[in-house]
Amino acid sequence: MAATNLYQPAKAPAEEESFETLLQCRNISIEKIQSPPSTRSEIYDQVQDEWIALLQGQASLQIEDRIITLQSGDTLFIPARTPHRVLETSTDPTCIWLAVHIHPPS
Repeated sequence: MAATNLYQPAKAPAEEESFETLLQCRNISIEKIQSPPSTRSEIYDQVQDEWIALLQGQASLQIEDRIITLQSGDTLFIPARTPHRVLETSTDPTCIWLAVHIHPPS
């Protein structure tokens, strides 16, 4: 079992978001997401619930037809099948997210 530092980049900054699975256990997965400056994502419509925590930076999200702005330390629960996407992320500091995915029982 190795320790992980959430604030240390897993790899050099990229031009696209990077996703690192930190834990996969039964129907739960925990992911660290690093967003480069001015990230704009595709629309996600996931089969699992998702709880996100913005650990660093600022970001704007579109959740269905609402715009939500998050600051470092903010959390948000996104129910399954809720269309959402990242509209913009901060430059300095860049965004680091923690995402907990709660998959439906199989």
